[in-house]
Amino acid sequence: MIPQAISMQDCTDDTPQGDDYSTVREVVSYLSENWREQPPLEDIAGHVGMEPTRLHKLFSRWAGLSPKAFLQAITLDNARAMLEQSATVLDTAYEVGLSGPSRLHDLFVTHEAVTPGDYRSRGEGLTVRYGFHPSPFGSALIMATERGLAGLGFADPGDERAALEDMRRRWPRATCVEDSAFTAPLAARIFEPGRWSPETPLRVVMIGTDFEIRVWQSLLRIPFGQATTYSDIARHLDKPKAARAVGAAVGRNPISFVVPCHRVLGRSGGLTGYHWGLTRKRAILGWEAGLSGAD
Repeated sequence: MIPQAISMQDCTDDTPQGDDYSTVREVVSYLSENWREQPPLEDIAGHVGMEPTRLHKLFSRWAGLSPKAFLQAITLDNARAMLEQSATVLDTAYEVGLSGPSRLHDLFVTHEAVTPGDYRSRGEGLTVRYGFHPSPFGSALIMATERGLAGLGFADPGDERAALEDMRRRWPRATCVEDSAFTAPLAARIFEPGRWSPETPLRVVMIGTDFEIRVWQSLLRIPFGQATTYSDIARHLDKPKAARAVGAAVGRNPISFVVPCHRVLGRSGGLTGYHWGLTRKRAILGWEAGLSGAD
C-alpha cells in the first residue's frame, strides 16, 4: 500500500512548520545513527520529547511514511539492495533510448540547456527570480527564469541568506530578484505528488558546462526509488575513468531533488556526501521509498 502523499495544505498541526521540520530532522538524524538497534517508536518519541502517537502522525504527514517504515528505508542494507539493482535499471534506461523529455520518477520533466555563450557570460543579462517556500525537507529555495526552473536548494532555519548566496555564486552576473509569487507555483508543482503529470511537464533550464549537463541529464534517467553510482554514470558517458569528475558535477547540480543527485551512492552502497546535508539526503530517499510502496 502506498502511503498518503504529502500535501503542504495538510500541514495544519498547531506546531509551526519550522518546529515540525526540526523535529522530523532530529528523528531522521537519530534513526540514521541508531538504525542497527531498530529503536521502537516509544524510544524515538522519547528522544525528541514527544508523545508517540503525535510523533507518528507528524512524521507520517511530513515524510509520507511511518517512522518504522522510514527506519527500514534508510538502513545501509536497504541502500545496498537498491544499488544492486541500479546497474540493470540504468542500463535499461539507456538501451531504450530515453532522451529529450525525460521522466523523473512520477514527476515529468522536460529540460533544455542554455547556450555555451550564455554559460560563459556567467548569467549576464539573465534575470533569475527566487523565493523560499516550505517543503517536506525544510525551507526550499526556488530559482527560476521565464524559461523554467533554474535552481533548487534547501536551508535550515536561519540559513536562508547563506543558501541564497551559495546559489547566486553559480551565476554571478545574473540579476536576482526576490519574487515569491513567481516561484510559488513551481514549489507546489514540485513537492505535491498529486500535481506530477505528463500533461503538464515541469520545464527545467540547465545552466552548466557541456560535461555537467550530460551528467545532470544522466541523473534524470535514474528511476524513482532506485540508485546508481558515480562510476556507473561515468561508464554510460563513455568516460569510465571519470568517476571523480562525475562526482564533482553531481555536487554542482543546481537543481536538487528535481534533478535527483540524491540517488547517487558510493560503490559500497553508502550514502556519500550531499551538498544540502546527509540528513536531508536520507530524508528524501525515505520519502521516495514511502511513495514507492514501503510498508
